[in-house]
Amino acid sequence: MSRTKSMVRNVYWSLIGQTLGIIASFIVRIVFIHVLNSTYLGLNGLFSNILTILSLTELGVGTAITYSLYRPLAKKDNEKIKSLMLLFKKVYSIIGLVIFAIGFALTPFLSVFIKEMPDIEGLEIIYMLFVTNTAVSYFFSYKRNLILADQNRHIETIYRYSFYILMNILQIIYLFISHDYFGYLIIQVILTIISNWALSRKADKMYPFLKEKNVKKLDKKDTKEIIKNTKALMLKKVGGVAVNSTDNLVISKFVSLQAVGFYSNYYLVMYALYMIINQVYTSLTPGVGNFWVDQDEKRRIELFKKANLATFWIAFFCSICLMVLFNDFIEIIAGKEYVFNMGIVLVLVTVFYFTVMRKVVNSFREAGGIFYKDRYITIYEAITNIGISIILSIKLGVLGVFLGTLISYFSLPFWVEVYILYKEGLKSNVIKYYLEYIFRMIGTIALAYGMYYVLSLLTGPVFLIFIFKCLMCVLVPNIIFVLIYFKTDEFKYFLDLTKSILCKIFRRKRTN
Repeated sequence: MSRTKSMVRNVYWSLIGQTLGIIASFIVRIVFIHVLNSTYLGLNGLFSNILTILSLTELGVGTAITYSLYRPLAKKDNEKIKSLMLLFKKVYSIIGLVIFAIGFALTPFLSVFIKEMPDIEGLEIIYMLFVTNTAVSYFFSYKRNLILADQNRHIETIYRYSFYILMNILQIIYLFISHDYFGYLIIQVILTIISNWALSRKADKMYPFLKEKNVKKLDKKDTKEIIKNTKALMLKKVGGVAVNSTDNLVISKFVSLQAVGFYSNYYLVMYALYMIINQVYTSLTPGVGNFWVDQDEKRRIELFKKANLATFWIAFFCSICLMVLFNDFIEIIAGKEYVFNMGIVLVLVTVFYFTVMRKVVNSFREAGGIFYKDRYITIYEAITNIGISIILSIKLGVLGVFLGTLISYFSLPFWVEVYILYKEGLKSNVIKYYLEYIFRMIGTIALAYGMYYVLSLLTGPVFLIFIFKCLMCVLVPNIIFVLIYFKTDEFKYFLDLTKSILCKIFRRKRTN
């Protein structure tokens, strides 16, 4: 019950924080588009991707050490925690310095990433501010991971989004007053430093033993396990970044920087949804890790089935909403000239669906420490993704880039990742999962396209039609989902959990 309570509390606060953060992000984006131009928008997306690639220097060591924290936290082994956190501090300090060094060293070669260099004064300074913002976060963020591993994500969420919303407010005011991109980025760097420092202070108060000087060195067994997991995660990290953070680079080099600006509006919407969903799974992972330590394979497969149905509902509902509403939303916030054709949107939504469905698999693999067996598969995915995306982008433009991402994932990684989880962690037959996945995927695509086609026949004021489409997107998919799954044990579990939570909420209100 304590574990479930922590999970629910973390998800609750994560969703509130992320929702407020998304609202703030969209307001900033609207101001950004109208105050500056699509070239600056493209730079924002491009440099963000370059810095994501530079974060490869982390090489998965953060995940490996966080996994190593689950058991000592469950056993309240403070000495072991101190040893792990000292290692964390040393590694992350080195990572921050390496990002500074490599990032600044790349400054003379920015033209390599851009097809046609824009006529923007101080381009190198803009890039250096992006590098600084990424690098400084590593000098305090290792303590953030302890809070997260200890199932206290709600605390991290409150700190992070309080400072994030403050940053957005200051950026909006500054843009309106000055129309200056440099100051916009400087505000971002300053708030990043302050927010990480404040959370570090909070961690010291929560875990006072971190200030103790008598810290033992990790024993050879623990160090060997972290190194082994880091080696496996390093390959996954490289592959993951290559798949998720190279689209803007390929578009910038082989299509245009302006196309990066157009895509960044779509990506902002998907990224907002990804972040909400990530908040759910990063909130659940420590609890699953704690559960994994205590429970057998039967209980693990039961939990996975429940989480998998919930993940499908999220992917199903969000994908249909995106298919029906994407272009209308972009037209409303940015203008009709920023809208992609529906072929590109269909591929983007399909990529989104696969990415979300992958979350639950990766969450359970991370919680169970299953890093090593398929360590090379993401390298395959990275190579095929970049190669196919470049080839297809020359022929198909932006559409080809996203098709490359789709083909690279579904050709092999999808099948292998799930197989390894079932074989190594859940000890169960995977065939039923594959068949169920394909059936659900086809049903989702069919319903999404069918709703898009029918609702696209509507005529009238754009905003009123958009509201009506929103209503249909809320009602139709959810009614269909309930009709199909209401008799399953997994659905009944979530229904009972929801009832229990609501009863507690109403009981507290009556008491107050």
